[in-house]
Amino acid sequence: MAAQEKQGHGHGHGMSDEEVRATFEAPSWEERYSEEGKVWSGNPNPQLVTEVTPLTPGTALDVGCGEGGDVIWLAQQGWRVTGADFSAKGLARAAAHAEEAGVAEPTDWWQVDARTFDAAGATYDLVTTHFLHPPDGGMVAVVRRLVDAVAPGGHLLVVGHAPSHLADRMPAGMKKAMFVAEDLLPALPDDFEVLVVEQRPRTMVRDGETFEIDDSTLLARRRG
Repeated sequence: MAAQEKQGHGHGHGMSDEEVRATFEAPSWEERYSEEGKVWSGNPNPQLVTEVTPLTPGTALDVGCGEGGDVIWLAQQGWRVTGADFSAKGLARAAAHAEEAGVAEPTDWWQVDARTFDAAGATYDLVTTHFLHPPDGGMVAVVRRLVDAVAPGGHLLVVGHAPSHLADRMPAGMKKAMFVAEDLLPALPDDFEVLVVEQRPRTMVRDGETFEIDDSTLLARRRG
């Protein structure tokens, strides 16, 4: 699972546990990004637009950037953005989309698995990830890695799928990967001020059906 709403993929009905786990790994995404046409809508995620619009542009890191919709939107707002993802084909698509959108210069690309992500001393004014759902409820561990990349005075924005009636259609392994915003609070060090921790209702359309879902939204600021 990654950023931007999907262009009509199923919910994993009838998949075995092994097949479900495979969907979280890079080879599955390499295969998906080999398909014709866009996998994601290309539109910026709505909570990103809501929370980032008031901020002063600076440097940003988008982890799990997929085909780059959020990266492109941030660059268009004046940010210098690094898009990170574990799929080489996804990153290639993202770079091509950035070129088409005229924002190749302020964008960079980084192939990395969020589960082993290491900022190595690099920091950004904004670190964000949308709909990155590692298996077995591993998002807290991912956020612990992401906080190291937030500069003093910078912001961390994490958005994901909250468990909902839509999840009832999914295999157990996919449901376990979902989270509510409050679940992520243990990952924040003491020098972070929590600004938003809530579930935000949203209407989405998938496979021709309309669903009411909640975006788990965590926004925090590192004190400078």
